[in-house]
Amino acid sequence: MRLRQYIPILEWLPKYNIKLLGSDLLAGLTVGVMLIPQGMAYGLLAGLDPIYGLYAGIVPLILYPLFGTSGQISIGPTALVSLLVLAGVSQYAELNTQRYLELAVITALMAGLIQVLLGLFKWGFLINFLAHPVISGFTSAAAIIIGLSQFNNLFGLSLERSNQIHVVMGRLFESLGDIHYPTLLLGVGGIAFMLILRRIHRSIPSALLAAIAGILITKFAQLDTMGVAILRDIPQGLPSFSAPSITLADIQMLLPLALTISVISFIESLAIAAAITNKYKAPKVDPDQELIALGLTKLIGGFFQAFPTTGSFTRSAVNAEAGAKTGMASIFGAVLLGVTLLFLTPLFYFLPKAILASIIMVSVIGLINVKEAIHLFKTDRRDFYTLLATFLATLILGIQLGVLSGLLLSIAFMVYQNAKPHMTVLGRVPDTHHYRSISRFSNAIKNDDILIIRFDAQLYFANAAFFEQGILDLIDQEKGLKLLILDMSNIHDIDSTGVHALEELLLRLQQRDIELKVANPIGPLRDALDRHGIGKKIGVENCYLSIADAVHDYETEEHITTPSKALHDHWKKP
Repeated sequence: MRLRQYIPILEWLPKYNIKLLGSDLLAGLTVGVMLIPQGMAYGLLAGLDPIYGLYAGIVPLILYPLFGTSGQISIGPTALVSLLVLAGVSQYAELNTQRYLELAVITALMAGLIQVLLGLFKWGFLINFLAHPVISGFTSAAAIIIGLSQFNNLFGLSLERSNQIHVVMGRLFESLGDIHYPTLLLGVGGIAFMLILRRIHRSIPSALLAAIAGILITKFAQLDTMGVAILRDIPQGLPSFSAPSITLADIQMLLPLALTISVISFIESLAIAAAITNKYKAPKVDPDQELIALGLTKLIGGFFQAFPTTGSFTRSAVNAEAGAKTGMASIFGAVLLGVTLLFLTPLFYFLPKAILASIIMVSVIGLINVKEAIHLFKTDRRDFYTLLATFLATLILGIQLGVLSGLLLSIAFMVYQNAKPHMTVLGRVPDTHHYRSISRFSNAIKNDDILIIRFDAQLYFANAAFFEQGILDLIDQEKGLKLLILDMSNIHDIDSTGVHALEELLLRLQQRDIELKVANPIGPLRDALDRHGIGKKIGVENCYLSIADAVHDYETEEHITTPSKALHDHWKKP
């Protein structure tokens, strides 16, 4: 059972049958056909020879089904991760050199090791520290930067590369007179051709058909003699095993990039898995096991000259639509890719780089989520401004600083929410024993000498001062107050700073001759109050199972002895 948990293929492979084979074979071949031109395009985007985009597809496609928990996710090179490689590695080596390749592979090894370790230690929950608006803003900005990064190949220019939109646009404006129009016409035609095919049906291999059309047009019209850049010779053969030499200086230099890629690739893959689960009713994935699977595809793939990879939105969607049921679909796709590497690479000699640029630009269109921004603008302005800030930071500061800005925004957003959680005054709903917020229930009855407050968060160092001051401010608004009832139903934990705030509040109430009763403290909170000794100061006799019991006790001035109302016999129970 333990082995099957870490190697999921052992669970589903023994149940494999001919019915599943047909669906997986069709899906695998469909995705494999897509990956051939896409892989070459993403290899070019990453600053490498196109062949390395194919190398980055074959080994991860074989490895993921062994360790992954989704039968539909297609692993391989993607636009976003390829751009991260370009942005990070180009700082330390010239593009398309042996040193550049070596650093890209080392980045894959490091990012893979980080993900494997995070998965083994069950740290998949770390994904929750990146808020959805941050992810959406970063992804949309990155998609624009990816598109801009293809201007050289699309316009036939030689602009100096940059990850900052204002720099790219400025250089493009200065070079408008140098645009190579046959290249531009070919690239724009490729974009239009693929968009039309995608409108007809997403499963049509539009990228491959565009590549074939581009090859034929270039060859027979001899566009290469007119200055249209083509791929020319592409090496044949499968990637060989090789271990790069890694120094401590390399590790220190590439660690920020490896961490960024490990986080972004995990986010990308989980987002794909969630979309597939919702649309196709596929089983949910295990985040921790996905970390291990994604990490191993990078770690082992790196020894076969693969730069960092992750799940692809477009290929995974096509894989699911084509009927993929298990990871065998990915293996079939890898077989097709292997056949291409062994026998078919000479066919891509006349493939124009403008077509590869158009493939990348069409692929990233879906990453720009305008609908999400509009939705947040209408429903949650705070989330909208978070999305906008991340979007602008990524566009202006670049990919890596954009990721860092997004992470800091997520943490700041979380701290802000926890530092000032919801606190409300409660009143009794007429003809019931239920107590609800008087700001939402206009007919709720509030006693003149009783103040009932509910605090909706754990009580700890980040919000303890807000808790204490907030309650004192509400008390100051009351006249003739005799009793404060604190509804603790939503306080699931308390730390020493929270205990100190509670003690200070108790002291202030005693100075004002106001009694304190607490209602609905859950078991873990009662345990924490006991550990800190605050339970004795409050008094078990002042703790109740419900607000109604606390109010009844005060109004009737009776001493409650039945455990159904007070917590004498329940204090130690969960």
